Amino acid sequence: RPDLIILDLMMPEMSGYDFLRSYNREAVTPVIILTARLEENDKVLGLELGADDYVTKPFSPRELAARVRAVLRRLEKLGPGQNLLRFGEVIVDRSGRMVSVSGQPIDLTPSEFELLATLISAPGRVFSRLELLDHLQGTAYEGYERTIDVHVRNLRTKIEPDPSNPQYIETVYGVGYRFTSKE
Repeated sequence: RPDLIILDLMMPEMSGYDFLRSYNREAVTPVIILTARLEENDKVLGLELGADDYVTKPFSPRELAARVRAVLRRLEKLGPGQNLLRFGEVIVDRSGRMVSVSGQPIDLTPSEFELLATLISAPGRVFSRLELLDHLQGTAYEGYERTIDVHVRNLRTKIEPDPSNPQYIETVYGVGYRFTSKE
């Protein structure tokens, strides 16, 4: 299994989006999209399909290398004693990179996993979008903060009993998100 995939959306025989649709069913390896497509819709679709970052051409080799390091660094941030995080019915096993809700395993992309692990590691603490983005992509990343909203929406769909009335991931309007329980 590769450590990281750098994916061009405009491949000759298969679109990058089609690859993501088929690949992310069992995604473990992070994916960085590298493309000339600049439209916001393209970026949002790529992230919704499970990409961990989106780099547009032209780009500098230093920027790409920094983004690769940031994504890989995120995968290595497993602190001792913090491998099993539990809150209510949600359990995050950082060392095994597994999540379960009410005993049922949940498949998450690497970005969704890291976002959930960050939120559940400090229940009740409000994280700004920028803080979460910095945590996911690294401090050298100057990204679009609404990327976090996309990941939160996907997470809610996967872990919440009713995503339209979240029980775990709460929006703090004008600020960001926090992990809580309304039980």
